[in-house]
This record gives sequence, C-alpha cells and structure tokens, in this order.
Amino acid sequence: MQVQGYFDLRFETLKEAFGELFSDIQERGAALCVQIGGETVVDLWAGVADKDGEQAWHSDTILNLFSCTKPFAAVAALQLVGEGKLDLDAPVAHYWPEFAAAGKERITPRQLLAHTAGLPALREMLPAEALYDWQQMITALASEQPWWEPGTGHGYAAITYGWLIGELLRRIDGRGPGESIVARIAKPLGLDFHVGLADSEFERVAHIARKKGEMGDAAAQRLLRCMMSEPASMSTRAFANPPSILTSTNKPEWRRMQQPAANGHGNARALAGFYAGLLDGRLLEAEQLNEMTREHACGEDKTLLTRTRFGLGCMLDQADVANATYGLGRKAFGHPGAGGSVGFADPQRDIAFGFVTNSLGPYVLMDPRAQKLARALAQCL
Repeated sequence: MQVQGYFDLRFETLKEAFGELFSDIQERGAALCVQIGGETVVDLWAGVADKDGEQAWHSDTILNLFSCTKPFAAVAALQLVGEGKLDLDAPVAHYWPEFAAAGKERITPRQLLAHTAGLPALREMLPAEALYDWQQMITALASEQPWWEPGTGHGYAAITYGWLIGELLRRIDGRGPGESIVARIAKPLGLDFHVGLADSEFERVAHIARKKGEMGDAAAQRLLRCMMSEPASMSTRAFANPPSILTSTNKPEWRRMQQPAANGHGNARALAGFYAGLLDGRLLEAEQLNEMTREHACGEDKTLLTRTRFGLGCMLDQADVANATYGLGRKAFGHPGAGGSVGFADPQRDIAFGFVTNSLGPYVLMDPRAQKLARALAQCL
C-alpha cells in the first residue's frame, strides 16, 4: 500500500507502523496527523475512500468522526462559560425551562458534559426518522426521567449528548450547534471540520464500512451481548433509540444534520489541529481547559459496561486499563470515535494526535490500531 503525505525523518518508524496497518486486507483507508509544539511532524494518508475500492484516499478526504466530535461541542460550551453566558453549575433549566420536568430541575451543564446526569438514553422507542427531527428529540429528552440519581454515577451519553449540549449551545449562542462549533473553533483555526455538512462537500467524504469477523475485546463482547439479549436495557437504548443511529453514517440526511455528539466530519489534520489549539491556548483560557481536563467521573460506566474516566466532554487516559489508554502520557485527554478514529493531546509532550479510518473495528473505547501508532510515536521520541 502506497503511503502518501509528509513525515519528518525522525518519525520514520511511525510512518512504517501506519503503512503496516494495510497488511490487513480489510483496511480500506486511513489518515494520521501528529503535531508537536504546534509543528506538523507527520501528515499521512493511504488506501481507498469509496464503497467499491476504486477511489483513492486524497489529502482532502474527510469522513464521519463519530464521537471525536464531542470535545468540539464541549469547547464551544466552555467558551460560553468564559464569556459569562453559561454557568456550569446552574440548573440546565435556567437556560432551557422545559428541561426541569421529571426530576431534572437540578441537573447542571457540568453533569451533562461529564455523563453524570443520568440521560444516556430514551426509554420510549422513537421512529427511525426522529433521529433527524431536532425538536422531537429535545422534547423527548426534556420529558425523560433520569435513569439514576444525577451526580451519583456515570453512563456514557453516546448520542443524547449531542441534543443535550447542542440545545444549550443553540439557546445561549443563538445559532445551530454545528454553526456555533464551526464559527468558534474550525474557522479561527482553519480546520477542515464540519458539523452539518454542505452537499457540495459530499463528493470528498469517505464511505464507512464495518470490518468483518473481528469480535473485539471483552468489553466489546459484553456490550454486544447486552444489546442482542436485552432490547429494553439502558445500554441498548443508548445506541439503538431511534433505531436509525447505527445505520445512518453514510446517509445524506446524517451528513447534513448538526448532531454534535457523533456527526462531525473532518480528517486527521482537523483532529490534530484542534488539540494543538487547546494546548497552545487559542481555544480556551487555562481555567476552562483545566476544568475540561480535570477528572469528573471515573469507574464502571453504566452505559458502556466497562471502566471509563471523563473530564468535561473528553475522555481521560487510564494508563492501567488496556482498552482505555491513548498509549502516551497519563495526562492525555481526547476522545475516540466509534470504529477506530481518535483525537487526543498529551500535554506533557505537547503532542496533538489525530487518526481516522473508514474501516470500522468493533472496539468500545480505544482501537488497537491507534494505540499501536501512539506507541510507535513514543518510540520515535
């Protein structure tokens, strides 16, 4: 497989590790970008972008980044905090009055961002088309009762996070959540990142497909067993209500919507650029970044059924947990996306890392491909 792009010769080992990913015949396309101290030292891509394997992955190929989107939404919210427009510890209902229903009057934005609010899923099944109806989704969430007492535990809000944080952004910032994120983050930093993709960009979006035959680790198998055998469980509802969540990735209506939990579109360069912007202070004041990257929740995740550790809208490193470490420093923070893409920062080494793939693996948290690349990067240092 021909690897294209740029790499500093000090990182040849990393370039070779990236190329080795394609020894797996199911690996379709991928890209990798690493910045150190704001300088791009690796910017590579290879493989194919389309469904039939005929269109090469290009420098400007973008794809659905899934939950790598969540920290972008969190940063937009934290910018509002810095501007005095949002109080992390005020009731969400102060900004969104209808949200106070069903025992949610004391839930705070901090709890939404840290996945401790008890709202990772909706109990009542919605039709598939509800996924694209913003008003229907926020009305359902506003009337939903928490699955546990808010603040007493945590459970990953895989998709509901997008409507919960997105509605706060919409009400406070006065524009769509994707518009807010792009105006506040992507445009100032010059990132090729979109939440609500214009039709004119569709031709450069990589088609995403699942790898076949891989079972994943114990955490992935545990969650899969739950989803197959317990259709009414919170974990199942979190990923399958509306039922279109898991089947919409390549659909035009998914690309167009502004769902800042899971439908950001960009590339490895955009992820690395975002984390570089956090590390050098262009996106957040130190106070807000410290809040974002401070531990807010740690332990068994009620949704994912594995151990997670969260700041505000970001996943914090767990160096001693195989499926939950980025593979570099203990202070690393960022977010994996479903199937293998990941963006993160290692503030101790001033590293910003972005890896994206359109070959979806089965892992719940960190994909071994990204971890392998991070280990190769550490060797180069």
